Amino acid sequence: MTPSERPVLLVTGSRKGIGRYLAEHYLKKGYFVEGCSRGDGDIGDPSYHHHHVDVADEKAVRGMVADITKRHGRIDVVLNNAAIASMNHVLLTPAKSANRMLEVNVTGTMLVCRDAAKVMMRRRYGRIVNFTTIVAPIALAGEAVYAASKSAVVTFTRILAFELGQWGITCNSFGATPIMTDMIRGVPQDKIDAVVNGLAIKRLGTPEDCANVCDFFIHPASDNITGQVIYLGGVT
Repeated sequence: MTPSERPVLLVTGSRKGIGRYLAEHYLKKGYFVEGCSRGDGDIGDPSYHHHHVDVADEKAVRGMVADITKRHGRIDVVLNNAAIASMNHVLLTPAKSANRMLEVNVTGTMLVCRDAAKVMMRRRYGRIVNFTTIVAPIALAGEAVYAASKSAVVTFTRILAFELGQWGITCNSFGATPIMTDMIRGVPQDKIDAVVNGLAIKRLGTPEDCANVCDFFIHPASDNITGQVIYLGGVT
């Protein structure tokens, strides 16, 4: 694979957790990987470049995409993993917390999709995968705003698929089962157990599960698969 043939992949929220795993996964597959987070990254691979970016910051996202385009001339794949969550009863949820979740999870996803798609359009090719959660379809108590934000991502992705399909850009989403990352470490164990016990496949998810779905969605042969959502664990 020559440098000109190597695909360029942007994964948001790549400093730790699932995002970091995916960044390293695609580096091993020979991709140029661009990552971003609100903190500094420490992946030492020469094919990885980290951007200090809050995805809810329109100017910062525009600058990141411009920098990637300047260095590579293309963006082939976007994995919108960056998100924040706060488990709290809706009666105890401050507006500031709710607004921040909506800014990052919904507006941030939109901004990255919008600016990356403008680059993808030039080559009439692109793969966008937006991350949602099984918390949305199972209506988990204590996650009303987070679930609402991720439900919005699913609807946004379905419509985006229609808006971008004419340029050969596919847009899909998937929701993972609970994975032991920092995002859920503060969730009570009984809540996690209740979610897992309600699944068809009764186990915690893994970053490998996420990579498997992403591999499927971004494969060049998946050019007729768009506007879809896959929930892991047997959630419908």
